[in-house]
Amino acid sequence: MYQIAIVGASTLLGKELKEALSDSPLAMCNIVLLDEEEVQGQLDQVGEEITFVQAMQNDSFEKVDFAFFAGDPALTRKYWRQALRDGATVLDLSGALDREKGVLVRAPWLGTEAVIPDLFTPAVIPAHPAALALALMLERIQLAAPVRFAAATVLLPASEFGREAMDELHQQTLNLLSFQTLPRDFYDAQVAYNLVSGLGESSKASLGAMEGRIRHHYSALVEGRGPTLALQVVAAPVFHGHGFSVALELDAPAEISVLEEALGGEHMDLVLEDTDSPSNLAATGQNDVLVRLRAEKDHRNPNVTSRVWLWAATDNLRLGAQNAVECALDLRRLRPAGTVQ
Repeated sequence: MYQIAIVGASTLLGKELKEALSDSPLAMCNIVLLDEEEVQGQLDQVGEEITFVQAMQNDSFEKVDFAFFAGDPALTRKYWRQALRDGATVLDLSGALDREKGVLVRAPWLGTEAVIPDLFTPAVIPAHPAALALALMLERIQLAAPVRFAAATVLLPASEFGREAMDELHQQTLNLLSFQTLPRDFYDAQVAYNLVSGLGESSKASLGAMEGRIRHHYSALVEGRGPTLALQVVAAPVFHGHGFSVALELDAPAEISVLEEALGGEHMDLVLEDTDSPSNLAATGQNDVLVRLRAEKDHRNPNVTSRVWLWAATDNLRLGAQNAVECALDLRRLRPAGTVQ
């Protein structure tokens, strides 16, 4: 029996993480919900038990084995060292520890990983779900045929930036339909019915920072084993789900059927029919990456290709929470009896 703390339990990601833990081998563990003082006492449910969100205290991490930080980055920076001092294994989903020395980016679903956490690893970062999805797709293709060039556009939903961003997208949509002034407190730009690659100067979200985080996590996951990735992110006028448009150029022509077979398998759902095209709606509640392959066929041999387009979609919150739980399960080898050996 482990003691688990979710810091930022009232956030969208915190709630998804709670559900993922309840459906995992860690479901029987004691899960404590922690957050800022303003949400203290908020009722919640873990499994079949009713509980409440507790405010952060100096003793919040006593006897805690795994501390998941899923809230504001400032909250992580304030408390993560305290969690370490109290003996907890820290898993950061907030992005606050990306540049901390010795902190490892992890995704156990990938076939090979160069660096494995040990007792001296200060914290683990479950990879951003967009970086995980991209690394999974390119790893599978790379195993079938070496990739010469890869470029991806990632469409980010409002839920990527939290409940405040979702509320503003909702209100902008309503105001546009009623010809009223748009609220711009969070985005400082029109995001409703719009695709943008940059937000206003006063925006609380930064597409550039998010692009840098995804790029950093992807590089950490592939560690030179996968192709270098040209990347851009775009804010999409949707509430939930990542979308991916990926262009690949192969070193040499490859059988299309071989590429399709490589994309199938665990954690990835290959869609072959136009009627079932991957979408953010289709991906909602799914653990897998939904992906469709379109090939630019060689006119001399329509069964082979050297240029491929991938269109994919994922449930951004669920994939991130699932990866975090997998990281914790992987780290159990360092805590075989609930305490560091």
